[in-house]
Amino acid sequence: MAIDEKLAQRVRTALADARQVRELKMFGGIGFMLNGNMVAATSDRGLLVRVGEPGEAEALTRPGAELMVMRGRAMTGYVRVKADLDTRAVKSWVRLARAFVETLPAKPNSKTKSAKAAPKKARAKVAPKKAPVKSARSRV
Repeated sequence: MAIDEKLAQRVRTALADARQVRELKMFGGIGFMLNGNMVAATSDRGLLVRVGEPGEAEALTRPGAELMVMRGRAMTGYVRVKADLDTRAVKSWVRLARAFVETLPAKPNSKTKSAKAAPKKARAKVAPKKAPVKSARSRV
């Protein structure tokens, strides 16, 4: 999968006034995270926006919108837009997605999946108990 740089730049422009935006490689493209929650993603397959379950019905009435399906399973609250999108259309989609994502609690900033897991406590190594040693002296 290739990255649609023109579409990605339009999303960057739409999110220019937002704080805490990060970009991650995901879904064969670029995912845009707002306060740790995905708000949108771009790839050569189009624009993916997270509108949430409440905004899904409205989003699906827009031209070029369809429910996101991943591995045969519909992803509730996510909409893929396959239409050719100009800057104005991208801003409109991102505004709809931001309205939902800004209601979500912020997630901690983690760089890797392993950073999410709580570190395991180190166990002190305890030497195994030894059986009492009998004296090597011979009895006479």
